[in-house]
Amino acid sequence: MNAVEIEEAVSALAERMFDAAEFPFQFLEAFGNKQTTIKRLRAVKGSTNASDLAGAVLQRNNIHIAAAAPGEVSAAFAGLRASPATAKAKAQFILATDGDTFEAEDLTSGETVACPYADFPNHFGFFLPLAGISTVKQVRDSAFDIRATARLNRLYVELLKDNPDWGTAERRAEMNHFMARLIFCFFAEDTDIFHGEGLFTATVDQMSAKDSANTHEVIAELFRAMNTVIKERAAAGIRSWANVFPYVNGGLFSGSLEVPRFSRIARSYLIHIGNLKWTQINPDIFGSMIQAVADDEERGALGMHYTSRPNILKVLNPLFLDDLREKLAEADDNPRKLLNLRNRMAKIRVFDPACGSGNFLVIAYKEMREIEAEINRRRGEVDRKSEIPLTNFRGIELREFPAEIARLALIIAEFQCDTLYRGQKLALAEFLPLNAENWITCGNALRLDWLSICPPTGTGVKLVGDDLFSAPLDQAQIDFENEGGETFICGNPPYVGRRNQNKEQKDEIKFVLGKNLKSSASLDYVFCWIEKSAHYVQKNSGEFAFVTTNSVSQGTQIPIYWPHLFSMGLKINFAHRSFKWSNNAADNAGVTCVVLGIGLPRTPKYIFDDEQRHEVVNINPYLLPSDVQVVETSSNPISDVSRMRYGNLPGDGNYLTLTRAERDKLIHDDPMFERIIIPLYGAQEFIRGLQRYCLWIDDSDLSSALESEFVRHRIDGVRRTRETSPDPSYNALIHRPHQFRDRNLGERMTILAPTICSEAREYLPTAVFPGRIGTTNQAFALYDAPLWNMALIASRLHLVWIGTVCGKLKTDYRYSNTLGWNTFPVPTLTDKNKVDLTRCAEDILLAREAHFPATIADLYDPEKMPADLREAHERNDEVLERIYIGRRFKNDTERLEKLFDLYTKMAASAAPKRADRGTKERAS
Repeated sequence: MNAVEIEEAVSALAERMFDAAEFPFQFLEAFGNKQTTIKRLRAVKGSTNASDLAGAVLQRNNIHIAAAAPGEVSAAFAGLRASPATAKAKAQFILATDGDTFEAEDLTSGETVACPYADFPNHFGFFLPLAGISTVKQVRDSAFDIRATARLNRLYVELLKDNPDWGTAERRAEMNHFMARLIFCFFAEDTDIFHGEGLFTATVDQMSAKDSANTHEVIAELFRAMNTVIKERAAAGIRSWANVFPYVNGGLFSGSLEVPRFSRIARSYLIHIGNLKWTQINPDIFGSMIQAVADDEERGALGMHYTSRPNILKVLNPLFLDDLREKLAEADDNPRKLLNLRNRMAKIRVFDPACGSGNFLVIAYKEMREIEAEINRRRGEVDRKSEIPLTNFRGIELREFPAEIARLALIIAEFQCDTLYRGQKLALAEFLPLNAENWITCGNALRLDWLSICPPTGTGVKLVGDDLFSAPLDQAQIDFENEGGETFICGNPPYVGRRNQNKEQKDEIKFVLGKNLKSSASLDYVFCWIEKSAHYVQKNSGEFAFVTTNSVSQGTQIPIYWPHLFSMGLKINFAHRSFKWSNNAADNAGVTCVVLGIGLPRTPKYIFDDEQRHEVVNINPYLLPSDVQVVETSSNPISDVSRMRYGNLPGDGNYLTLTRAERDKLIHDDPMFERIIIPLYGAQEFIRGLQRYCLWIDDSDLSSALESEFVRHRIDGVRRTRETSPDPSYNALIHRPHQFRDRNLGERMTILAPTICSEAREYLPTAVFPGRIGTTNQAFALYDAPLWNMALIASRLHLVWIGTVCGKLKTDYRYSNTLGWNTFPVPTLTDKNKVDLTRCAEDILLAREAHFPATIADLYDPEKMPADLREAHERNDEVLERIYIGRRFKNDTERLEKLFDLYTKMAASAAPKRADRGTKERAS
């Protein structure tokens, strides 16, 4: 269940007759517990109810609930807190209620809720962890926004059910425009914009029939009144009961005034929505939630997908807000400096080219209004009208409804700021009629000219539709002289990795990036926004900052794109290192994000780690304070380590591969096969303990092997596979169908590393196999290498290096010999260092052996890793890290900074070597 569905279920529970015996189970069901779970809690025998209190219900690791006798809530609550079972079962929450009073506590944070029973749905966000939803504080505290979204969603679905034609592609925009008008009316009637609390809802309730037959006609008449200036209403025949509404204009009520027909249910939903307290709306949160109402694909995650205010401020603060606040502090009470700052702010443009419902723009506007209000307070001008125009907050959005909501959210934010800083009287006096200017462009940002939409100075193109509030616009409608103003580009563009891009997105990457980059097809979609922003600020100064996935600062995308960006004279001026997206439902994969601030070089530069800010001289694409901009692939190791080869590509159609049973039968029939059958390992085989074998036939053994009909059949299969392959390199191998394409083999020992490794593992799994074994192209191998090489591969140092320079496939580490191993900087090792590392590798192998037959997958599960194996790895890390700096590193950031520093020196001193194109090894 998503947050909106939970809110609906909790609200429905509060409206039922209170049943003390059933309440605990009903409450848990409202938070998504399945009937099988509830049944086990109810059971008399074998119950999962861990409570030690009569009549109470305790769900382990979640909540202890007591339905109290009338007037005994406090006593029941104290009993829950004192209960040994509460602590033993690790309950996060305790809750007691008698159907009149409601008390709850989060035992991990100490936060409490105490309210009348009927009001507990207002606090449903407090309990969202019960549903596995990890939330930031704003989601938890924005009960109104989620509740309003839930009610509007219910109304939207009901209206489409009764008006199916309004759900078609031809009329969906009309339906969305109708919803935007309703949202404005609900807000306006609760903030006295309509000069009467609840006026819109009350009028619809009084003037439309209870059977809803004419509800659409009443609403249409109200809309018509709001679109007609007062002096023209008599001639227009506006009904008297509608004539009390003010003239709104602004394009919101222009165009078609048709309203979908209402059923009884839809009418009751509308009245119920109108009775909510719309003064509590948070436009930055609500806007992102409501856009999902009109999107069939997003509705399943309603209320969960939006960029939270803390994440937005990670972008906006270092981009320009921190500078404005610093200038405010410097100005102190100096009237001239305060005036200069206010004049500067009036010319700042904030531009979000993927604005969605406008939450970046709304928060930027609200933060700037707060600074301006403080300036006015210090200058003794608290009633002064704001000089920060909404038209300076530009956006581009592909979809029509979010574009409408973005403009509406900014209008609401402006009114709220005026009310907060200047008082409601002045706010109301200047709010209506709305301005007809439109500054949110609906269109494809990657195909539009940004300079026409957000020119740095001068007057922009004025190409508009007939209906300013809903028609798709090719360009912005409004512009004015803004000489000397600054433009800051910001947002959270769609990133879309290469494997998930549709044809249109691939075409747009080619359109935006293809003319400058040969390998643009390998880049994430978000680089299109980075590229267009780079060209914008290169020509017009300014700066841009985006929150995006950390894939843009890792792996093979770095050498493809970043040297190109730096060649434009731009630098990374600030960056937030990787942080987890913190406000989505439990089924989210846990997207890891970064923030990049890019522009013409400026100082100082800052790197942010959580709440810590580090001043640095340079920031490279890996988000490290290093002069190394790109780690390039290397055909040979830059350190004195053994050469790692790519595993053997069979190219055999699996005909040379054997099962254990096939291997045993061949050897039973002819012991000679024991010499030409060897174990075969790729990543899955050595990590999961799978057994496979292969025919490894030297030319000298071919005639003997062909005496077996089974082997002849297998070799014929290889020949057919290679003959019919569309790959010419396979066709060229038909003269040796008895052999893998590649023939790398260790005689004494082979050390393996996987091509792909789960991000969940704390160490890169590696394995050592004695004797002759075959390898596949799902692993990398060191053949007959000294064992101390394994200690390097198994170290934390090596894992953080490959995680940074090799990047990831989805969320898994993607290994590469030429990019991960050959570039890994290792100090010169003494004989003693090598002996010590060899012992560490042996200790790791012995610790694994002690847990036979557990697989690598079992042993390196972070939740189940044996203590002795973890200790062996810790010793290995300590020995290796003392070689680097004489002590353990404090964290991964310090590890990377040291590795990049060492890489800089080693790469500079290494003589460039041309890759041997004839070698059998390949980079991943």
